[in-house]
Amino acid sequence: MDYFFLYLPMISEAQKVARYQRLISQAEGLLEKSPSRESAFATLNAILYHKISYIFWVGFYLLHEKELIVNAYQGPLACQVLPYPRGICWQCIREGLAIIVPDVNLAPDHIACDSRSKSEIVIPLKGKDGIIPGVLDVDSDQTGAFTEADANGLTNLVNLIRL
Repeated sequence: MDYFFLYLPMISEAQKVARYQRLISQAEGLLEKSPSRESAFATLNAILYHKISYIFWVGFYLLHEKELIVNAYQGPLACQVLPYPRGICWQCIREGLAIIVPDVNLAPDHIACDSRSKSEIVIPLKGKDGIIPGVLDVDSDQTGAFTEADANGLTNLVNLIRL
């Protein structure tokens, strides 16, 4: 009987930090030229989705009244509306901090848009006025995919977008 094993190499924190430094250098020029916030969102999604192998889904949810509405994203179909106050994205807005969920099956407030998602990280978008108009939501089909290096790198990338 033949067995197929999917080899997923472990990436060290130092390797992640170096990768994010390269991505920030690449994204700076591209995002600086973006004619709109939406095009910047789409560009950042494409960079992340195609350059980080453990990303399964990446996208932005923007605040509209008492709902978070999906905006630009890459990956499988998304939940289009995240109702207040449930979910990790709303928790991120309330706390104003990046949230790492190593195993979504152990997070009672997690909203499952796709059963293949195993871990998640959510980064708040922060305007100059301190108001959080939305979040960057990133999912992996691997448990424990995201670390502090991801939180720092993704926060620095999001901060390149003019809100």
